[in-house]
Amino acid sequence: MIDEGRPLFLQIAEQIEDSIIDGSLTEETQAPSTNELAAFYRINPATAAKGVAMLTDKGVLYKRRGIGMFVAAGARDIVLGERRDAFADRYIDPLLAEARTLGLGAEDLAALLRERAAQAPQTPQTAQAPQTAQAEGKTPA
Repeated sequence: MIDEGRPLFLQIAEQIEDSIIDGSLTEETQAPSTNELAAFYRINPATAAKGVAMLTDKGVLYKRRGIGMFVAAGARDIVLGERRDAFADRYIDPLLAEARTLGLGAEDLAALLRERAAQAPQTPQTAQAPQTAQAEGKTPA
């Protein structure tokens, strides 16, 4: 999971978001603690806490005093909305700019997408962030 070129706290936050998107962490379920994340990824707990705090600031996680962090209601929609926006910024906007340069219209792009989608190989799931010890009945390794 560790990508040396990107901040660890962002990678931790993205792993939790991935678990929310794929449904392994659902609304109102307990998220992994900073200590669990730190032990699992062998990182400083402050780094894990920074990733968790980022998700708290966005309204994806919330704290139940004395219990831990939980997935907020609507968290999946928040994450999917942010990811859609980022996808559009990174891929769709440059695609549209190049399509205009080539004189391709919306129907041409749609046909290219359908053609390429039919040819695309399926990719395996990415590594999952640890679930809570309570949910798994054990502590992450």
